[in-house]
Amino acid sequence: MDWLNPPALAAAMIDAGTRKANLPTKTILVTGILSGMLLGFTTTLFVSALVATGNIVVSALFFPVGFILIILLGLELFTGNVAMIPYAAFAGKVPAGKVVSSLVTVYVANLIGSLIYALIFAAIDTKLFTEAPDPIGAKLIALTGLKTLAYAKAGGAGWATAFLKGILCNWMVSLGSVMGLVSRSTIGKIVAMFLPIMAFVAQGFEHCVVNMFVIPCGIMLGAKVTVAQWWMWNEIPVTLGNMVGAIVITALGLYLAFGASAKAEPASVVMAAE
Repeated sequence: MDWLNPPALAAAMIDAGTRKANLPTKTILVTGILSGMLLGFTTTLFVSALVATGNIVVSALFFPVGFILIILLGLELFTGNVAMIPYAAFAGKVPAGKVVSSLVTVYVANLIGSLIYALIFAAIDTKLFTEAPDPIGAKLIALTGLKTLAYAKAGGAGWATAFLKGILCNWMVSLGSVMGLVSRSTIGKIVAMFLPIMAFVAQGFEHCVVNMFVIPCGIMLGAKVTVAQWWMWNEIPVTLGNMVGAIVITALGLYLAFGASAKAEPASVVMAAE
């Protein structure tokens, strides 16, 4: 059977979280940088579709490309790891110190990768900063303002809104990581991951790694937003919200539901399914 039932999925999550927590720092850094770049790439694909169609739901159909590539390539992404690693910790397989160190490392790596792609794209969009941004660059500038100045204008309510959007976003994104385990076939994994990722983008929720690309790129292209405003009104509340969505709703919720029944399927069953 291609599908992993809940006990088998719980065992797979424990195994994945344990493996991710114990990766060498060099591996986390390299794969995390690549993930940051891939999410930047898929974001510009999404924005290109948004400019062309003017419809966020249609454009959201293109966004899962980068996330699917990240999971299929076995790269490291903060918003997925912040569910998988705590899940393994709930099962007693990963100590708290290891949870923190591995998540901090992948967060920094994703930031580096996002900034690299932001610089490359901003240079392309403006012909090495010699021309004004094209429509895609202009849309990134507008999004940068919406993701920072609009929240700042609302004050505490704006900060809380970014935080809550972060919760709902990473509830879905972390589920995307889980769904990448629920099938043994490549096409099954792709379809399962596509659904929650498309859903969060179509509703305009906030993803901290995506914003590590969008906002710096918008600033490079000319958005009147400071680095302090980026972090205060978006990156910090969104990151915290993403953590709550992944740790509390996905990791803790699924662990309370199925963690005690975790049981890997026999090798004979897996071989038969393959």
